[in-house]
Amino acid sequence: MKITLTLNGKKKTSEISPDLLLIDYLRKEGCYSVKRGCETSNCGLCTVLMNDKPVLSCSVLAARADGKEIYTLEGLQEEAEEFATFIADEGAEQCGFCNPGFVMNTIALLRENPHPNDEEIMHFLAGNLCRCSGYEGQLRGIKKFLEYKESVG
Repeated sequence: MKITLTLNGKKKTSEISPDLLLIDYLRKEGCYSVKRGCETSNCGLCTVLMNDKPVLSCSVLAARADGKEIYTLEGLQEEAEEFATFIADEGAEQCGFCNPGFVMNTIALLRENPHPNDEEIMHFLAGNLCRCSGYEGQLRGIKKFLEYKESVG
């Protein structure tokens, strides 16, 4: 079957099999930030934005992306770099494997709610598993980023 979508700002038309998962399609397109973790929709490593909403690409068929706009970390580098250092500065980036999922969900959160409270941040990050650091470092990093953004206007 043929699908047409916008991937990281570029229109793509591809011939795919009907059972191809979105994660596999994206990795074939060179989006290696989209990682395979649990394959059960529990870890958040494969999070991408579909029409600005976070989705788990391991549980979405590529066919569902037809006509949609998909963003991976490769297409959001500038936006991600802006706050990723705040997460790292808080010791929340030990092995880095979970980082793309955290970053994608944080981008989605801040686009939807530029001034979230702690509970709203934790709700958005709840689907991302991190085995190294726990979640307090991510929370502190996001809060410090928000404080920084407020101070620079």
